Amino acid sequence: MDIDINQYLSIFVEESKEHLQLMNDVMLELEKNPDDLDHVNEIFRVAHTLKGMSGTMGFQNMATLTHQMENLLQAVRSHEKDLTNDIVDILFECFDELEAYVEHIVEEGVEQDSINKELLAKIEKSLNGEVAVEKNETKEEVKAEPKKSGLVVDEYVLDLVQKAKSESLNIYEIKFVLEETTMLKAARAFIIFNALEEEGEIIFSEPTTEDIEDEKFDREFSVLYVTVKDQTSLEEILNSISEVEKIVINEYNLPETQAAEKVETKQRAKIEEKVTTKKAEIEIKQETTKEKVVKPKENNGGAPKIAKTVRVDIDRLDNLMNLVSELIIIKTRMDGIAIENQVKNSMTETIEYLDRITSNLHDAVMKVRMVPIERVFNRFPRLVRDLSRDLNKDIKLEMSGEETEVDRTIIDEIGDPLIHLIRNSLDHGIELPEKRVALGKSAEGTVILKAYPDGNNVVIEVADDGAGINTEIIKAKAIEKGIATEEEIRYMNDEDAVMLLFRAGFSTADTISDVSGRGVGLDVVKSKIESINGSIEVDTKMGKGSKFIIRIPLTLAIIQALMVKLGDEIYAIPLNSVTEITTIEKQLINKVQGQEVVVFRENTIPVVRLGKILGVSDTREEESDEYLVVIVNKGEKQAGIIVDELIVQQEIVIKSLGSYLNTIKHMSGATILGDGSISLIVDVNSLI
Repeated sequence: MDIDINQYLSIFVEESKEHLQLMNDVMLELEKNPDDLDHVNEIFRVAHTLKGMSGTMGFQNMATLTHQMENLLQAVRSHEKDLTNDIVDILFECFDELEAYVEHIVEEGVEQDSINKELLAKIEKSLNGEVAVEKNETKEEVKAEPKKSGLVVDEYVLDLVQKAKSESLNIYEIKFVLEETTMLKAARAFIIFNALEEEGEIIFSEPTTEDIEDEKFDREFSVLYVTVKDQTSLEEILNSISEVEKIVINEYNLPETQAAEKVETKQRAKIEEKVTTKKAEIEIKQETTKEKVVKPKENNGGAPKIAKTVRVDIDRLDNLMNLVSELIIIKTRMDGIAIENQVKNSMTETIEYLDRITSNLHDAVMKVRMVPIERVFNRFPRLVRDLSRDLNKDIKLEMSGEETEVDRTIIDEIGDPLIHLIRNSLDHGIELPEKRVALGKSAEGTVILKAYPDGNNVVIEVADDGAGINTEIIKAKAIEKGIATEEEIRYMNDEDAVMLLFRAGFSTADTISDVSGRGVGLDVVKSKIESINGSIEVDTKMGKGSKFIIRIPLTLAIIQALMVKLGDEIYAIPLNSVTEITTIEKQLINKVQGQEVVVFRENTIPVVRLGKILGVSDTREEESDEYLVVIVNKGEKQAGIIVDELIVQQEIVIKSLGSYLNTIKHMSGATILGDGSISLIVDVNSLI
């Protein structure tokens, strides 16, 4: 019977991305601390896991690359090679290639045909040399001695066994015979290897791991295995693996001749260090396993509990959110019916109970959809590392608030704008080291990426300690490109001048940079952020640096809104944009350069006649001497929206306008009211 591998494709992709993210994080730490073998061991384990997963799925290119990574990492682990910058660069190239493999699988459902032969050649070249000669000499020098068990091992492995014995570790020879019906023998073998390496270390295999990976064996293979587990425990673990016909476990003993044999002092030192490392790894694995089993039982509130997670298809979550949305709509309609008919007592109590249940259900679903912004932030240490090297700059990235949670839909949209802002900071924000030193700054520049909750919003800041933004250059460029007139520029303060950066086609760069130019594409950044009902502002000081401040809503699904009336129609204004409601006398409104403004709390703010903008006529506005005004804000900026009447503050469900209506200005969506009618949601960002 054929096995449909495609049914496991989504699991493979999800787990591969998690392993690659871990690999990326550890490699960045390894670059800072090249002497830390724990990082090398961790990368090796990730590469080994990816090799097994890709082999199981039949993705041979990915399996081949991870196998070569293992060879290179093993040479470092065994101290046969020093960890140089060149090796670290090769590992990063391997990571990029693996990430490209996974992305191709996501898009096409299959592995790409070609493999990066240049990268494989780099790895091979790094491996060749003195280390390769040493290995060959050892194999020629010791022809390998036949054992009673049938395994043939060389002096290097025998000394590993002797050292492991001296450390009171158990050494077993284990023979596996797979079932005749096994479809993917190599994949089954790697599942066995993974199970063994959870509890110990494989020091030898016959056939070799390369032959097993290429399925160059019939059904049998044997291993020498070092562990602290006893034989009974080992049998329990291995007997749980399917598609294995026979398992034979024997304790492995050194041959009598081995006690008299000697190896070179240098090689013996390497062997002893390697076995000591293996023992430490095995003990750590055992302790980790014990903690996983024991700690939850002993937890009395002090020790942290192990998180339990389940992967859920995002379409199912979206469907659940839609159902909650419909429930809220029905609850709103019931509220309306109760008010209209003045129903009291039991009906009112029932509605209140429904309200509580709906709110609790909404909160529960929202928590399921919330994910830490760390998922976006994780990609930036590598970005800063690579770009700072390309630009010959010394730049460090400081991140905080990675645990801040936002809706999954926000996560999907915010990544690209942040990449662009960070690229800008690195390329044109932070100066070259020699220039920084001449200005009295440290040679090392700093980019700060910070996230924190702010009411119903999340704030993300991208700051640098670079040159800042020269507003005079911006003004001159704006006139040169026809984006603003000289008269407009004359009355423009520095804050407004900086916002010219976000105009379409604006750039302060005289030449196009391979990385980015300050201002290039920032209009796209702004439109992307505003498409998720967010806002962006800039705080900059010449010679001190710049800070881009992004405010985005926690969720795009359900929000609190202020319902207002314009003419005969009801509109919704998101409550997180409303600062206060007031009345303004008609005579206090003045015009400056064609824009109506009013002095409100010692600040001059623009006045927006929403009815005129939307084409909703109402005679009350013209006849009245006093206007009802909703003061709204976008970051530090404010505006006053003139409305006819306030209706109510209520929770609304945001519905998309669809592809036919998504070009409508000043509207970000629609909602269904209690009486079943449709109300449009005002896009405050487009009005300020």
